Amino acid sequence: MTAPGTPAPRAGALVGRVARLVGRTWARLGYARHVEPTYLAVNRFEVPVRGLPPALDGLRIAHLSDFHHGPHIPAGYLEDAVARAGAENPDLVALTGDYIDRGPDHVRTAAHIFRGLRAPLGVFAVLGNHDFSVHTARGRRKHPDLDRRVTDALDSAGVTVLRNRAVRVARADAGLIVAGIDDLWSGDSDPAAAFRDCCAATPRVVLAHNPQSVDQLAAHRADLILSGHTHGGQINWPGLGPLFLARGARRWSAGLYPLDVGHLYVNTGVGFGWRFRFNVRPELALITLRPAELV
Repeated sequence: MTAPGTPAPRAGALVGRVARLVGRTWARLGYARHVEPTYLAVNRFEVPVRGLPPALDGLRIAHLSDFHHGPHIPAGYLEDAVARAGAENPDLVALTGDYIDRGPDHVRTAAHIFRGLRAPLGVFAVLGNHDFSVHTARGRRKHPDLDRRVTDALDSAGVTVLRNRAVRVARADAGLIVAGIDDLWSGDSDPAAAFRDCCAATPRVVLAHNPQSVDQLAAHRADLILSGHTHGGQINWPGLGPLFLARGARRWSAGLYPLDVGHLYVNTGVGFGWRFRFNVRPELALITLRPAELV
């Protein structure tokens, strides 16, 4: 017989399940707020590239994206992430946009974090939608000259900004095209201009902030496309997936995707717009190129 005031066994089990659910959710929320936003992951992988010359076999690219520099980012965190990339001694560094969060107030200090970043083949960048002060696919620019100011600041820090243009880099006379296109939402993206003078036989690495730029690149050789923008949704809740990505954006939310003639890598980004990440750690991606024939 159950003593007076004692919950029935079935009711007690329900209370226990609810308590465990509340405790687990509270722990997840605390982790997502205080730990994961600055818990940088270092992800390493190899990508096959067709026609990659033997001299470029093993070429290493450090890829960082979406810094969102501003007062909401902990002091020193972004500099530490950049320093970790440099400490890996990559052959080339790729930065794929959103160096600032909103407006021009932090342009100079955002660019300053890259002042010591160097690589034998260069440090290359493209701009993101925040660098154009465009925050939706159909938005207008609140600060029309912001893209120029961000470009100038990055140039002064030793970063080569590729705005619908490409450069050829080489190791032991073997060439690699590094191309960059302006952000898709800016309306200035022009892959044809970027590739106008490129040799079609030379392997290409393409920087494009928004992974949906893949649709614009379908008519061009693009062996490896490096993007960011999505933050992986920032919250990948169990059973629900990336909560804040629209259906179209979920197609390429984060990670490595095979394409018809190459690969797309979507970086989850270093920074954040609001301090909350769950199951989508910020990342430094280290990519090694391999000849497709040997993979």
